[in-house]
Amino acid sequence: MQADERARLAQELQHLHASVCSALSDPTRIAILYELADQPHNVSELTALLNLPQSSVSRHLKTLRDHRLAHAERQGANVVYSLADRRVITALDLLRQVLAESLAVNAALAEVLDGPHPA
Repeated sequence: MQADERARLAQELQHLHASVCSALSDPTRIAILYELADQPHNVSELTALLNLPQSSVSRHLKTLRDHRLAHAERQGANVVYSLADRRVITALDLLRQVLAESLAVNAALAEVLDGPHPA
């Protein structure tokens, strides 16, 4: 990789971290994104689905909106939230697959290491 490519990659990674990774750093926000992937919801619905206080859900939704991962649309007296880009869920699903495979390898290794020991 050339120096200019490295510099561009470093800049892209900083932007990625600032705009996406920090928004995904909380498991509650990821859970909200998965709920929004199923269908749009208002705060009350998300509060019930996730069994969380309204203030917590609202705070997390603000972060997701600020990072452009969720859209808010007023519908009468309610604000309905939706997923801004389905590719976020695709990326999260890929990361979950990587994690599951890594955990499976670690479990298999632990089983080998904890197996029968010579007397």
